[in-house]
Amino acid sequence: MEDFISKRKEIHDRTLFAKDQNELESAYADWAPDYDQDVVAEGGYIGFKTVCDRLLKQDLPKDAMVLDAGCGTGLSGEVLAEKGYKNIDGLDFSQEMLDQAEEKGVYQDLTQADLMKPLDLPDNKFDAIVCAGTFTLGHVGPEALNEMIRVTKPGGYICFTVRDDAWKQDNFQDYMDRLTNDGDWEVLENNEAPYLEQDESSCQLCLCKVA
Repeated sequence: MEDFISKRKEIHDRTLFAKDQNELESAYADWAPDYDQDVVAEGGYIGFKTVCDRLLKQDLPKDAMVLDAGCGTGLSGEVLAEKGYKNIDGLDFSQEMLDQAEEKGVYQDLTQADLMKPLDLPDNKFDAIVCAGTFTLGHVGPEALNEMIRVTKPGGYICFTVRDDAWKQDNFQDYMDRLTNDGDWEVLENNEAPYLEQDESSCQLCLCKVA
């Protein structure tokens, strides 16, 4: 158990304190094969379930187009597929994580892309976006929300988690308020929710409807 904790802390620290994108990509490349076991089975990560459960309450039709933004190894896509959703695309900056996601067999399309840059996706493509575990310090900031809004259909949903430290340091509340005041979306929910069961940590769970 001590070896596992030491390994998990080492790889976690590499992702959290990466000095640049290359270091971050290298860390996730190394972590990809063991990610599900480390963070779900051992770490008690449930943020992806929280996001999917909240989106599913919107009763989207089963043929809805859904983007799993920052899909990682495909945890959220797997949950949605189990509920009967077939048109799921995934996007992540790590090709090694995408390779793991592909093995789950639940995505129509998987794309390597950086959420902090313009996405090579058409306007108004998706009925909904889920994004779990991606808005965290050193990873993706609130600026990525603009592109998410652009590729979501009017009336579509964006459901995402934000780690508590990133919520404060990256000023997510202010950024989201500006998007609301600009008429880009309506915030339907912004609550504290469970994130990691092992250390009882929480996150901000946000559900927004695109204007």
